[in-house]
Amino acid sequence: MVGGGVVGSAAAWALARRGVGVVLLEQFGPGHALGASHGRSRIYRSTYPQPHHQALVAEARELWAQLEAETGTTLLHPGPGVATAAPGPGQDRLRAVAAAMDAAGVPYEWLSPTAAAERWPGLRFPGPVLHEPHTAGRVDADAAVTALQAAAATHDAVVRHHRRVTALEPDGEGVCVRSAAGAVVRARAAVVAAGAWTRDVLGDDVRLPPLRVTQEQPAHFRPLDPGLEWPAFTADPDPDEGWPSGVYGLSSPGEGVKVGFHGTGPECHPDARDFTAEPGQLALLQEYVRRWLPGLDADDPEPVSCTYTSTPTGEFVLDRIGPVVVAAGFSGHGFKSAPAIGRVLADLALGAPAGVEAFALGAHAART
Repeated sequence: MVGGGVVGSAAAWALARRGVGVVLLEQFGPGHALGASHGRSRIYRSTYPQPHHQALVAEARELWAQLEAETGTTLLHPGPGVATAAPGPGQDRLRAVAAAMDAAGVPYEWLSPTAAAERWPGLRFPGPVLHEPHTAGRVDADAAVTALQAAAATHDAVVRHHRRVTALEPDGEGVCVRSAAGAVVRARAAVVAAGAWTRDVLGDDVRLPPLRVTQEQPAHFRPLDPGLEWPAFTADPDPDEGWPSGVYGLSSPGEGVKVGFHGTGPECHPDARDFTAEPGQLALLQEYVRRWLPGLDADDPEPVSCTYTSTPTGEFVLDRIGPVVVAAGFSGHGFKSAPAIGRVLADLALGAPAGVEAFALGAHAART
């Protein structure tokens, strides 16, 4: 297992609980903040128009509960979730989401912008609001990664930090995994879930879709009224107003409310980040907060830095090439589904088909 973020850790847990020998190699120390799996808060939601994502989220919800029971930790924090969009294509997408939720049996209700603002006075809404009352909330990111690795170790997985993988080499019917320190692990299969370092690990021998690595820069904003409830929210604002993308946000205990644009940060190599918010985009985010989130103090943000690794289609890559299983492209919406993604990767590592065509390398190649 190459990569100890949420996806690699979930795959290690999935394999280890089946009795498979697992060695997880992570290049940094426990709890590091250099990738995409750190922090207190990730949105949990079911607002997807694709049936395969509806299925993953539902499966993940059950697996998160199993992980909580197995480790005695609280990882999911249920709460209301809302999605809204300005008039135009965004509202068409929202109606498609509602249709998919109907088909999946996920309960929701429509609220007018006025009714939603009365219920959550810290927010304003540019259009109708899809309210997800029972299947949304927050995942504690740091606690989730820790719990997955602890649970994997309980099932005899070996977790090794400070092991940077530099090469994968064919080794008979399996693969030889080499680290920068000279250590070698030989395995029947290697699952690569290395996030922004995926291309560095795989080199040019594996034909991947273009993976765009960006330094994202959401920020925490202080609520003006600590007593207000903050739902997990997504918004598709009017692009004619100058916003670069959709917006997401959720409460982050002890830090305020996390708000960010989706996938708009500058491209970077993960080893050459400056961890500094680009001033123009931060100012634009503050202006969005000032206009649409009046319950927050827009003038005193605390910027956050993380990496996104995105595919052109926005879909995940989950596939196997010989003895190498590839997992990539989760940024922006993969964390919530991580335990289910781990199950898919375990299936692939053991020779079963992935089962979702949209995640296969061939599907990405056809679309790009």
